[in-house]
Amino acid sequence: MKVGFVGLGVMGEPMARHLRTAGHDLAVWARRPESAAALAAEGVPVCATPAELAARSEAVITIVTASADVDALAFGEQGLAAGFAPGAVHVDMSTIAPAMARSLAERYAARGIGFVDAPVSGGGQGAREATLAIMAGADEAVLARVRPLLEVVGKRIVHIGPPGAGQVAKACNQMIMVSAIQACAEAVSLANAHGVDAAAVRSALMGGSAASRVLEVMGAKMVERDFAAGVEARLHHKDFALLMDEAARLGAPLPVAAQVWQQLNALMRAGWGRDDTASLLRLLESSDR
Repeated sequence: MKVGFVGLGVMGEPMARHLRTAGHDLAVWARRPESAAALAAEGVPVCATPAELAARSEAVITIVTASADVDALAFGEQGLAAGFAPGAVHVDMSTIAPAMARSLAERYAARGIGFVDAPVSGGGQGAREATLAIMAGADEAVLARVRPLLEVVGKRIVHIGPPGAGQVAKACNQMIMVSAIQACAEAVSLANAHGVDAAAVRSALMGGSAASRVLEVMGAKMVERDFAAGVEARLHHKDFALLMDEAARLGAPLPVAAQVWQQLNALMRAGWGRDDTASLLRLLESSDR
């Protein structure tokens, strides 16, 4: 397929490379030209505007930061919608508000353009290894047209429901994952307070019912005091802002998530937003002083 890609960050660049390796005709647009420099040097066309990218693409994949970013990319001046031909598809793999995903789908549908919200889980490693879990919200026929693209970058693709449903699943994923990161931080903090070997505690827990991917990866980062960003904490903070806004709108009680949300707020105030979310351990340590 003729595929456009926007969002050449830690996850986006390897995803774009997988699509190219699979034989798709790739072109990109980048808000910051330097982020596309490596692909441009390899001969990948770099379009001047999102509209130009859409005009030469059957499908455009985007993976950017926030709801407003996706809205501007799609319907801003020289946005994707201005270039898409009827029948084209916008696949957004960002983490945004479900209401925004539904709004984009409705506005695109009025123009005969398909939309898939397809947020992912797996981080940079999953993107590099093409093992991402993809949660798709879309009309079934629209999803079928772009499934071959999703199969290039992901290992598990689940059709959750109509547009917006993928973002609901991603919110659930983030709620569980970041709450588990907070639990890991508290466990390491407790082990340290007792003066026992936190690495040994983690090793023991990995052999029991507390074992998880979060304990494996984030627990190791905490034990090793490696707070360099795998995923920047500010992105989890943004995701929880979406989550708690939806909870308030729906009247859904999320007591554990609400507590974790306050810890993320405190982490941001401490200035660790661009460090790893493993910094929740440092937050607990700073409150002990």
